[in-house]
Amino acid sequence: MQFNEFNIYSPPFLLQAKTIMSQAENVNVTVTVGDVKVEFSGSAEYVSASVMNFLSKQVPSIDLARKILLNYAAQELIETYSHLIKITPEGPRVILDSDNKLSDKDLVALQLVAARIAKELGRLQDDSMQVSEIHTATALNPKSISSRISEMVKAGHVVRDEKEASKYRITTAGIHWLNSTIMKKIRPPQ
Repeated sequence: MQFNEFNIYSPPFLLQAKTIMSQAENVNVTVTVGDVKVEFSGSAEYVSASVMNFLSKQVPSIDLARKILLNYAAQELIETYSHLIKITPEGPRVILDSDNKLSDKDLVALQLVAARIAKELGRLQDDSMQVSEIHTATALNPKSISSRISEMVKAGHVVRDEKEASKYRITTAGIHWLNSTIMKKIRPPQ
């Protein structure tokens, strides 16, 4: 009996195929598209037709859903903010060039994004921060931090931590707002 296995990754789907060659040819294929995982088993002809039918139905739906889906993964945040945010031994930090000028509100939001990235990379256990932690990281005036956080909470860009009311985290809407704000003020390096 001969056993072959291969993986094909082409966003937005992953195709795993295991072919077991014996007297009767049997093909097992697992297709993962986003959160949907489907397995096909049988003759090569049956499996190939089933996979193509599945993909032709699923992929257009996924492409349409992606147009309205808003979710920022760590990789996307790193690509967007790597010129402004660094993960240091002291923790996540906003590090600006001397010619970049951002408002206190932008800096607080960036610091919260840095905390989110650090959590997703496994460098922090929690992506929420207290005003005193933001102050330590940014050197901004604590009263200014509190005022800016209050404004962002009212706008839905930041939420209070459910477990510790003195901690705050950035929301998806907050990251979306920050993206549009930062793009107007700072151009990423080429």
